[in-house]
Amino acid sequence: MRAADQRRGKTTSMLDYAQARRLMVDCQLRTFDVNDIAVLDAFEDVPRERFVPPGREDFAYSDQTLRLDAHSRAMPAPMLLARMIQSLTVLPGTRVLDVAAGYGYGTALLQRLGAQVTALESDAGLCAGARERLAGLTGVAVVSGPLDAGNPASAPYDAILINGRIEVRPQALLDQLADGGRLVCVMGRDRAAKTTVFVRAGDAFGARPLFDASLPLLDAFAVEAGFAF
Repeated sequence: MRAADQRRGKTTSMLDYAQARRLMVDCQLRTFDVNDIAVLDAFEDVPRERFVPPGREDFAYSDQTLRLDAHSRAMPAPMLLARMIQSLTVLPGTRVLDVAAGYGYGTALLQRLGAQVTALESDAGLCAGARERLAGLTGVAVVSGPLDAGNPASAPYDAILINGRIEVRPQALLDQLADGGRLVCVMGRDRAAKTTVFVRAGDAFGARPLFDASLPLLDAFAVEAGFAF
């Protein structure tokens, strides 16, 4: 193929992805009660196709959760992730912990909103992939460690996002919230799971379910065998 043809092919692909992002925002996010303009703009600006597993770029804007290359890891469907981020009320300067960050898509969105983001990943391959994809973004740190332990070194956080389903109360993460801080996750067993927001008030934590949702279970937050949920 001639160089000119290659350039035209690359340009067409980029234009298609840009159009796909606009359609995602208009047809998926806006119809699912995502009405924060800053959140909508972030989803239209950040190229989701860069954060999917290699070879799956054409599925980046599908209305579904995408599995990553590690056990129990996934990118939440765009409309679910958008509602979760919207519930955190992220403003410029907000300190955020992005748990089970995968390749860093949620981190990139939060950074686009002006947040100072710590991306936490326990899988070495995903952690390396996130560092590569997020290179050059200011206010972003990628750290490796157990998901359920959080990252106390950078605490307290104004907001915490968990990219996966949990079955147990994430107390170590809640303890890393600042007073008034919020944690959002998908919590529960199988079809009974709901997107839930925790809010810290002093030493107390309130929890409010928002809507039904489904994500793969994160092993670090699974109910122990023999425990009645």
